Amino acid sequence: MLLVSSSKSGYHHGDLARALETAAMQLLERMPAAEISLREVARAADVSHNAPYHHFSDRRGLLKILAERSMAELLNAVAEGSKVDGVRASLVGAGGAYIRFAVEHPNSFDVIYDPTVCVPGAPTETMAPLIEELEAVIADAARAAGLDAAADVAALWGLAHGLGTLAAAGHLTLDAALAAFGGTVDRIV
Repeated sequence: MLLVSSSKSGYHHGDLARALETAAMQLLERMPAAEISLREVARAADVSHNAPYHHFSDRRGLLKILAERSMAELLNAVAEGSKVDGVRASLVGAGGAYIRFAVEHPNSFDVIYDPTVCVPGAPTETMAPLIEELEAVIADAARAAGLDAAADVAALWGLAHGLGTLAAAGHLTLDAALAAFGGTVDRIV
């Protein structure tokens, strides 16, 4: 059985898994995860429609990979956002990066928090440490600002998440969401 296309522009050899994941992530930038099929990923990677089944057991397996890669990108953005001088600036930078990611990558943000993909309390082996690292970055920024209670960290994460979700859906502008987060941090720190 031929696993790859004969197209000169498509995938021919090497790392099929990476080619499929890259194609899927590119699709995710343009469409919601719910609209991405294994057949669509195969087309985007220019491989046979059966090729994805050699890497993903099913569509849900594909969505889990999309969620894991998206979470890694979110974590990197939040960690970078927190690397600024000043306690307030670090907290606002982390929260702002979270909100910005939600707005700039809404499909990635949605697949990360889709409870049918990343089941609450039962993340994949790859997702679990990413979640822990994200929580740690947020907690470190909050702790540095004197907010060391678990409830404070959850509230800050919830604030950034809610503002990001509202801005991604168009209910708030990105600037308004960032200002709301910064203003709230100013009042509680």
